[in-house]
Amino acid sequence: MSEDTTADLEARAGACLAHYGSVDVRVDEKALGFEYEGALCSLRAVNLAPGLDVLTLTAVLAWDRPLKAQLHKRVADRNNALQFGSLTVIAHEKLADVILRYTFPAVGLGDEALATMLLLVLSGASRARQGLVP
Repeated sequence: MSEDTTADLEARAGACLAHYGSVDVRVDEKALGFEYEGALCSLRAVNLAPGLDVLTLTAVLAWDRPLKAQLHKRVADRNNALQFGSLTVIAHEKLADVILRYTFPAVGLGDEALATMLLLVLSGASRARQGLVP
């Protein structure tokens, strides 16, 4: 995948998100950034191998949460219920951030299918975020 094609894929994904009105997409030179129901998100197109072009979404669901057993339990419960992506707890001293990551093949998806995939992932992120933040 050339850089132009990567940029095209990111632009298509951004347009699909912007179409739904509640997402204000910011574009920088390396990724699309946006907030979705309180989660800070980044979306990037990447070529992993010839013919394997993917979109990778990273969402920060919660940050600077007290690092306690209860947080790990909540994240594990949400991970079990999550259909698209996985949650990770990233500890720093006595606090932790909760991150959702999901990567999926995107080339060949029409705009409607692409928008559906993105909204499925984001709705899972929104559900997973519940109870992780005050």
